[in-house]
This record gives sequence, structure tokens and C-alpha cells, in this order.
Amino acid sequence: MKFTDNYRTVWPLVRKYRAGLAAGMFFLVLTNVFTFLGPWILKAAIDELQTLIQMRRLLLYCGLLIGSALLQGVFRFAMRRTIIGISRDVEYNLRNLVFRHLLRLSASFFSTMRTGDVMSRVTSDVEAVRMAIGPGAMHLANTSVTFLIALASMISLHPGLTLMAFTPMPVVAFLMYYSARVYHRRFLAVQEQRAWLNTAAQENFSGIRVIKAYNQESFQQERFAEGNREYMRRNLALARSLGFFHPLVGMVAGLGTLIVLWAGGRLIISGEISLGTLVAFMAFLSLLIWPTIALGWVVTLVQRGSAAMGRINSILLTEPEITDPPEPERLAFSDAGASLEARSLTFSYPGRKEPVLREVSFSIRPGERIALVGRTGSGKSTLLHLIPRLWQVKDGSLFLDGHDVNRLRLRDLRAQLGFVPQETFLFTRSLAENIAFDTGDRDDAERMVVEEAANLARLADDILEFPEGYETMVGERGITLSGGQKQRTAIARALLRRPRLLILDDALSAVDAATEEQILDGIFSEEAERTVIIVSHRLSTVRRAGRILVLDEGRLVESGTHDDLLALPGGVYRRLVEHQLLAEELEKEEA
Repeated sequence: MKFTDNYRTVWPLVRKYRAGLAAGMFFLVLTNVFTFLGPWILKAAIDELQTLIQMRRLLLYCGLLIGSALLQGVFRFAMRRTIIGISRDVEYNLRNLVFRHLLRLSASFFSTMRTGDVMSRVTSDVEAVRMAIGPGAMHLANTSVTFLIALASMISLHPGLTLMAFTPMPVVAFLMYYSARVYHRRFLAVQEQRAWLNTAAQENFSGIRVIKAYNQESFQQERFAEGNREYMRRNLALARSLGFFHPLVGMVAGLGTLIVLWAGGRLIISGEISLGTLVAFMAFLSLLIWPTIALGWVVTLVQRGSAAMGRINSILLTEPEITDPPEPERLAFSDAGASLEARSLTFSYPGRKEPVLREVSFSIRPGERIALVGRTGSGKSTLLHLIPRLWQVKDGSLFLDGHDVNRLRLRDLRAQLGFVPQETFLFTRSLAENIAFDTGDRDDAERMVVEEAANLARLADDILEFPEGYETMVGERGITLSGGQKQRTAIARALLRRPRLLILDDALSAVDAATEEQILDGIFSEEAERTVIIVSHRLSTVRRAGRILVLDEGRLVESGTHDDLLALPGGVYRRLVEHQLLAEELEKEEA
């Protein structure tokens, strides 16, 4: 069945706790043994006390009933603590497994999967799986053991009554099967809508400043309220299915009690069975009623967990497009700059027919300072994202220090690089933690390295003005910092790694010209042997590069120094410079 196939992924996590589960099952059996001991004691007491009432015997039977109840409680506690505790451990391991796998997946996965949907699978879906393999499995096993012991006990008392008691069971089985299918379908609908709500909330909170700037609060509120109404509607449909089927199962199962009471009374009148036998039989039957009703709840838990595990499997069974090679080549680590070479590099994003980069070839020497320029959409950022293999490139098209990047381990490749993307991302941690990119447990030497990187990025003076200095919390996505401060924090993070190849993708756009000059002085200093590739729209930045690569419509069309490229009549770079100078003149006139 499909729902059992969904659970295959989590079985290895469950098998780790075989000994604990065996102990839990042992406690479960003992719980039922002492539970079913009570009706036998009750039968013996009633049958004996009908003929002779003695206080000593009455106290004995009372003591036996109390003792069996106490032992049942002790073993039930041990059973629940063991099995439910293991389910919590499995939940912990499963959530870590999903999160670890998500970090391995390629950028293309996150470009198609909504953030809220991913969050829902890591949180509520994992919780649903825990409920299935913890309480669900425990109650299912308990119901099975209860059924077997009760059936054997009832048959030993009176086979005919047992047959009559189980007359409604086929109807109960059909109701549980049908309800499980309905619940599975409706639970999936609830989870999908919950993922939509998570995504909507995450987008609104992340883009709150845009929403306020465009006066869209009312529209977004109504949009969220509409989605919330749909979520409530789907939950109510799910609750109605539970509210209808569970009482119906209990009512049908209760018909067996009425049948036994009527038939058993006739058997007592005819003298075929004793009153103690009927009382014990009714007690066994009553012990079956709750597990029978609970079985419907257990089936819903298992179906809910199966649906949730299916959604989780859509993540776990997705293989990352970008992985380490089977036999990686060794990359030498040194303080010298790295070389980079592209050979007829062509790349297109998944789902797009036209390539973004076309037959791009260039060679960058160790320690060289390169500026990458071109019109918007020419492929500059795409090219930079291919260097750390954020997207997959063809074999034999991109080389670092003479090694095909596809032949290097990802951690080795990326350890050589310092990458500052266009969209600066800061974590909800302190400035020092964002620069160091760690948990914050730093000694004095590590603090000095952080301060050195901040000073090189011309951020140190700004940090000293903050009340808590380097321990200042930056807020979600760095909301408490200016655009320039966020960019400089990201630059300091990259410089702290002491990369052999530093990549700056328009990372100084929010920094004033004077501060930019100071940062570039440090980055382009002779002492720094690193190789630098910088994308910038500022002429002052580009002119400082030793060589300029010009992209146009995905092709490398020009390469040379600033003066060499300006000398090309009708060249792409010359037109870019002329347009920028004209724009600057117009700005001065308007000012």
C-alpha cells in the first residue's frame, strides 16, 4: 500500500531503537495481562460470593483487584514513557535529516519550492510522522494485543456469545477503511493550505516595508484572511469527518454489548452460564470497546503520518544536482591568488531555452584584478554564480587553478572563495557573529580577526558608534542597518575568510564614493595577493581594475584596460562609459 511505502524512508531511524521498542512492547503486553486479570478475578469473586460470603475472601479479592490495577498502571507508564520517548528521538533525528538534506539541495530546488511549504514540511509534517510512529504505533499494538487476549478469554468463557459479540465487526472494519481514505485526502488539503499561509506570512513580514510604502496593508490583509478562511474550511471538513466516523464506529461496536446482554441474560436464566461468567464476559467486551473506537483514531494518525511522510519524501528523495565527484582532485591551499579560466562556457537556466551565457572564454592570472561589466541582463551575475557551482556547469568549461570545478569537492572549491552577492543577506545575530559566521563563542584572537575584517571593510567606525558595539543585534535580514552597512558587513564576512579569489557582485552600490575608494584601497593593495573579480556600474571602480571583461547578451565581446577599451570606436564599453557620463551630467544640471 502507498501509505506503507511512504514510511520506508523513516524505518532506518526507527530501527536504531529496536531494543527500546522491544522493551516498550514487553511493557505493553504486561499492561494488558494485568488489565485482563481483573475480569477473571471479578468472575471468581462473584461466583464464590454467591454461595458463601466471607469478609476474609472479600478482602482478598479486593486486594487482588487493587494490585492488578496498580501493576497495570506501573507498566502502562513504562510503556508510554518508552515508546513515546523513542518517537521524540525519531522526530529529532528526522527533522535534522530533512534540514541537513535541504542544505545539500541545489539552488534550482529552492527556486521552485515555496519557503512556507518547506517550513511546513520541516515542522508540522515531521510532528505528524512522530504522532504516527509514537502514539499511533503504540495504540495500534495495544489494540492488537487487547483484541487477541480478549478474544481468547471470551472464547474460553462462551464461544457462542463471542460469535454474537463480533457480529457488527465487518461493518466497523468497512467504516474505518472508508474513513481512513476520506481523512487522508482532507488532511493533505489542510497541509497544502497551511503551507500557503506560511508562505504568505513569510513574504508579508519580509516585505513589510514595501507593503507600507505602496499602501497595500488592506489588500494583503484581505488576501491573507481569504486564505485563512479556506484553511478554516478545510480544517472543519477534516473535523466533520472525524466527528462523524468516530461516534458511528463506537455506536456500531456498542451493538455487540446489547446483543451480549440480551443473549447472556437468557443463558443465565436457562442456567447455561453463571452470573460471574456473564459479568467477566461483559468486562472483556467493555475492554474492547475503547480500543475499537480508538482504532479509528489510530488509522487517522497513520494516514496523517503517511501523507506527511509523503510530503517529506518529496524533499528527501530529491537528489542534489550539484554534488562532489566520485574521485575528486586535490586542490592546493596557499596564500597566493587563484587563477580562473573559462573555455567556451555556455549556460542556460532550467526551463529556459535560450542560454544566458554563450561561448564565454577568458583566462585570469593569480592576483589579477578584474572588473566585469555589461548592460543589465548580460549575464554578469550568472557567470559569478557558476564559479562556486551554485548552478551546474558543463564539464571542461570552468577551471580554478587548472582544475575543472566539477572535479573538485564543493567544500574545497568554496573554501578558496569569498563571495558577496548583489542581495546582501544577514542573519538575526550580532554583527560579530554575522562577520565571523559562527555561533559567537570566540576567543580574543578570533575577535581581533573579526575587527581586522571590519576595519578593512570600513565598518569598524560605524560599529563603535553602536551602543553594544560588535554584539549589536542586526535584526531580521539586517533591518536595523543601512544598505551600505549591510554591504560592508557582507564584505567583511568575505574578507575574514582570507579568500584566494574574492568575488564582489555589485557589492558597493549602496556605499558612498569616498568609502568605496577606501575599501578598494584595502582590497586592491599590493600586500593582498588575492585575485579579485568585481562587478560595478561605477566608472571610478571599474577604472581601478587591471583588466576589464565586457559581456553583452551573454557573450564576452571585449577585454582590456580602461584606456584600451575606450580607444575602440563603437565599442560596447565605450558606449557604456558615454551613457554613464551623460547621466552624471544630467544629474548635476538637475541638482
